[in-house]
Formats: sequence, C-alpha cells, structure tokens
Amino acid sequence: MIRHTVVFSLKHPTGSVEERQFLDDALVLAKIPSVEKFERLRQVSAKNGYQLGFSMEFADQAGYDAYNVHPEHVRFVEERWKAEVSDFLEIDYVKL
Repeated sequence: MIRHTVVFSLKHPTGSVEERQFLDDALVLAKIPSVEKFERLRQVSAKNGYQLGFSMEFADQAGYDAYNVHPEHVRFVEERWKAEVSDFLEIDYVKL
C-alpha cells in the first residue's frame, strides 16, 4: 500500500467561494479507479503554513503509476493545480 499525501496552500482566501470550488472539483480524483480512501483535509498545525491537504491510498506502485498518468489527474493538475496552488509538499508513505 502507498499512501500519497500532499499539503498545499491556495492562492484563494480561506473560506472563499474559489477555495470551495477547487476542493469540490478535486473530487474528480477520487473517481480514478486505483484511488482508495481519498480525503480532502484542512491543515491545522501551527508548525507549518500550509492550509489544506489531500490524502489517498493505492494498493501498489502500479495503481499509483496509473493515477499519475490518468487523464483526469493530468487535466486537474494542468488546469487547476498549476493555476491555483501557491505552494505544496508531497509525501508518499509505505508501511514499515
């Protein structure tokens, strides 16, 4: 299992209509066949400045690779992520 996480900040103000629309539109990622346990999260730690997060799981590397090249993921990154995200950090985990 691979747990793919990303914490990020948007160019939009917290609580804005634009933030809500971005988060709602991100639900398209949950429909990609290899994605499991997709979550949209609000980051609350005072130890970093990121605002939001996504978390999802994949059964294996093949599922993660399929997600990365899936047309819906590529479209979301190109049309929304690159235009609306101001900063981010990806972390991928596997169980020890």
